[in-house]
Amino acid sequence: MEIKNLSKYSNAEKIVLAEQLWDSVSKNDLEISEEVKRELDIRIQNLEEGKTKLYSWDEVKAHLKAIR
Repeated sequence: MEIKNLSKYSNAEKIVLAEQLWDSVSKNDLEISEEVKRELDIRIQNLEEGKTKLYSWDEVKAHLKAIR
């Protein structure tokens, strides 16, 4: 699928289009493998148990700038 001439639309129109596209996707139609579900459960558990270090957006940006 190719989307042409998006530049002719305003940012507001593009946002409305994106919202309409997102809303058109049924959550029931999305398939997640059991492997991915298990990994997500592990990550949630680690987060709840404090085993995962969280970073602010500023920290992430600084890290990305440092490794470039």
